[in-house]
Amino acid sequence: MRYDDSPPSPESASSVSPERRWFARRSGLAVGAAVLAPTLLAGWVLVQVTTGAGADDARPPRIVMPAASPTTTASASATATPSASAPQAKGPLAGKTVVIDPGHNTGNFQHTSEIDKKVDIGTTRKECDTTGTTTNAGYKEAEFTLDVSRRLRTVLEAKGLKVVLTHEADRAWGPCINERARIGNEAAADAVVSVHADGVSEGSRGYHVILPAKVKGGAADTAKIVGPSRDLGERIGSNFARTTGSAPANYLGSGTGLVVRDDLGGLNLSTQPKVFIECGNMRDAKDAALLTSPEWRQKAAQGIADGIVGFLGG
Repeated sequence: MRYDDSPPSPESASSVSPERRWFARRSGLAVGAAVLAPTLLAGWVLVQVTTGAGADDARPPRIVMPAASPTTTASASATATPSASAPQAKGPLAGKTVVIDPGHNTGNFQHTSEIDKKVDIGTTRKECDTTGTTTNAGYKEAEFTLDVSRRLRTVLEAKGLKVVLTHEADRAWGPCINERARIGNEAAADAVVSVHADGVSEGSRGYHVILPAKVKGGAADTAKIVGPSRDLGERIGSNFARTTGSAPANYLGSGTGLVVRDDLGGLNLSTQPKVFIECGNMRDAKDAALLTSPEWRQKAAQGIADGIVGFLGG
């Protein structure tokens, strides 16, 4: 049987018998109901999915009416879809905050007078910040540190951790080293990592992690963070080596990849566990080839993240 959905012409409509017209009306109603039923059912299923009906009776249902047109269908679907958000951490990572400090700022080169002004780091006074180094081809350390820090944030947020960056090159220069420390302190960070790359002579290769020395003077008192910072640094170093394939620095640290310093304001003024990592030497051609590789920078971020997560008990 062939169905023709087009309406009859005026000339032919008068010749159709009452029985035929009744049958056509009943068939039209049946077809309409058949078309409407899946839409209503889909709307009911959508309400069950979006409200989690049966799983949380304390929460009022979120009702989404079935769409009447393609335009309203798109609108309803957008309303019913929950917005994407970072996963919630569970277990030992729940409620933890990590502060990532991208070393230097690309704008520091144009603001040398500002960054040369000295600030109090507790034990002495030191320059607000420095320009950082570059590869022989001109790739800035500040570009490297920001890229790795952003990658690191993505990895950590996927674990459900709250991540704060001290800056994202969204300011002309800085921040100063005392402000960088203050950001971590005010965030009550469970771990703080300052990302860097070194700039020493050709042939000097490898990474090293800088740990805070025990210092006390003025606003500086690292007694409480020396121990946990060493734990954090050791975990980052071992995971960084495993993930990137890099070796500990061959020019300091006696092959351990760990160096203790008492002259860095970012460490001296920190009240939270904190380390610096020098990911490689930008002035060595072989290390520079790694540091300028996006694939290697992703490995670097993963290695640092694994160390942080291990430190936090995840």
